[in-house]
Amino acid sequence: MPIPPLSRRSLLQGAAVAGVAAVAGFVVARAARSEVTRPGTAANAYGPIAAHRDRQLARLDQVPSRGGLVVGNDSIVLTRGAGEDVHGFSAICTHQGCPVSSVAAGAIVCPCHGSRFDATSGAVIAGPATRPLPAVPVVVRDGVVYTTT
Repeated sequence: MPIPPLSRRSLLQGAAVAGVAAVAGFVVARAARSEVTRPGTAANAYGPIAAHRDRQLARLDQVPSRGGLVVGNDSIVLTRGAGEDVHGFSAICTHQGCPVSSVAAGAIVCPCHGSRFDATSGAVIAGPATRPLPAVPVVVRDGVVYTTT
């Protein structure tokens, strides 16, 4: 059975449906991307990360000087300079959502694909990740590291 020729009307209707679908997809994606996170959460490429206000994460002496500690239950990685200067970041890699595994030589390391992030800023040092680790505000009080969000 031969295929009937495509009419001008069919072509224009198909193009209109495709255009409407493209605009609707763009609007939905844009709205989802601009969703504002609630206070008390940090976010990464894979959604909000629960962070509880003034929740104890670790004792300061558990976070190695010039190193770091992954707090698995909270999906947070803590890094520390020479003194009591502690930084908190999401422990979920922005590449494909793998949990980071360690902090070594000034870098937070993701074991899945080798992404490395700066231990003081969360910025990407080596990919394949292209986005930094989201910061998680922390504070040190009486030798204990707490979240502040």
